[in-house]
Amino acid sequence: MSTDQFAAGRLTADQFEAFRPHLRAVAYRVLGSTADAEDAVQDAWVRAHAAGAAGVENLGGWLTTIVGRVALNLLRSRGTRRETAWDGHLPDLLVAPADGPADPERRAVEQDDLGSALMVVLDTLAPAERVAFVLHDQFAVPFEEIAPLVDRSLPATRQLASRARRKVRDAVPVQDDVARRREVVAAYLSASQAGDFDGLVALLDPEVVVRLDYGPGELSRVLRGAQAVAEQARLHFGTARFSRLALVAGSPGLVTVLEDGTVYSLLAFTVRDGRVAGIDILSDAARLAGVPEA
Repeated sequence: MSTDQFAAGRLTADQFEAFRPHLRAVAYRVLGSTADAEDAVQDAWVRAHAAGAAGVENLGGWLTTIVGRVALNLLRSRGTRRETAWDGHLPDLLVAPADGPADPERRAVEQDDLGSALMVVLDTLAPAERVAFVLHDQFAVPFEEIAPLVDRSLPATRQLASRARRKVRDAVPVQDDVARRREVVAAYLSASQAGDFDGLVALLDPEVVVRLDYGPGELSRVLRGAQAVAEQARLHFGTARFSRLALVAGSPGLVTVLEDGTVYSLLAFTVRDGRVAGIDILSDAARLAGVPEA
């Protein structure tokens, strides 16, 4: 976009669309909901179009702060946040093909490689903490631009992000590198498809924790220990043939797509020391309805 166009204040739909994947990623990290993220991005477009871009030198940064403000308002309107990292329901999990072109949508999914554990922890942060951490630590927005959004002084805004960073560091487990994670998840898939119960147990950390979210009104569960987790997995050996490797919440995981194209489940893995230390399983039919087959 040229300087003359900025000066004239013209912001076209095409120019906004070029930033939509980035803005959607920002809104999703702040809100933890793909539907709310879409609403936030659309609201940002309305506001940006009405305001015009006259005098704007960094269009991407300007739009990021607008969607950040919209997302913060949505967070605050919810009124509550999780007091613990697990309240029976997982945040939405973004999914992309395991191997694909480095397009904006894929880069949005790959924004971090901490997996679903990060999204779960973010849901426990106060709104201003979450916005400060996401915008600065994940999208490199300067604190000088974040402070007006959260209504804090510059030092106070730095403190917000610092507190959030400590909470994330303390709660999000350290994982093996991406290549090792992919190898372990692939082995998990192979064992499941082969019905190899003992092989599956060997891949699980003895203290593995699995969280299962079936959606509102359904019984969500937490399973602990390799034997219990493997027994649960054995119940689904029959559907394992419909599973495939994918990026789930930015990390190697599995998506199960039935023959009719229905996305049945998403599995996000935590892999540590060559074993599966945790799995978050989202099997909420309503929330999975809009998930791509990957």
